[in-house]
Amino acid sequence: MPAADVQEMFVRLRELDPHPTTELEYSTPFELLVAVILSAQATDVGVNRATRRLYPLANTPQAILDLGEEGLRKHIATIGLFNAKAKNVIATCRILVDRHGGEVPHDRDALEALPGVGRKTANVVLNTAFGEPTMAVDTHIFRVANRTGLAPGKDVRAVEDALLRRVPAEFLHDAHHWLILHGRYVCKARKPDCPQCVVRDLCRYRDKTVD
Repeated sequence: MPAADVQEMFVRLRELDPHPTTELEYSTPFELLVAVILSAQATDVGVNRATRRLYPLANTPQAILDLGEEGLRKHIATIGLFNAKAKNVIATCRILVDRHGGEVPHDRDALEALPGVGRKTANVVLNTAFGEPTMAVDTHIFRVANRTGLAPGKDVRAVEDALLRRVPAEFLHDAHHWLILHGRYVCKARKPDCPQCVVRDLCRYRDKTVD
């Protein structure tokens, strides 16, 4: 996709949604961190349903440690892989308390050292909680970047690096939210809704749908 079309693509996405954000519900960096850990192979709707019960009771590292792993499991049992996620969240809370004064570190290496936190989760926290222009590539962004021709790549890191090169600086902070939402609701995996797509004429996808 030519640079002029990339610029136009994000102009249109911004006009459609000037202030995009995650659909995960949170009020602190720690709540966001836990929600993103819980969201692996789960829907945001399902995570929000669980955290609405959990956070009024425990929304700090020490409070979740006080619940204990078994207590935490009871609150997140409706989420897929909840046993492993409970273990990771407890271990993460212990590190936050012991090494970071109970605060979420504003540092990629420190974030990625937390159990259950990989590069994508670290990017979400750095971008959404701390305002950094990172690109958290999930399955939606990977699909949109390749399908449209915006930033083709064979794996998520290749797409991330390509997006960081190609997306104009003025859009970079919000770009991953626009692309996730576009992939979730318009450029869907099984059947993209091309007739409703605001960037259809810019997109390089050959098999556009007509209804």
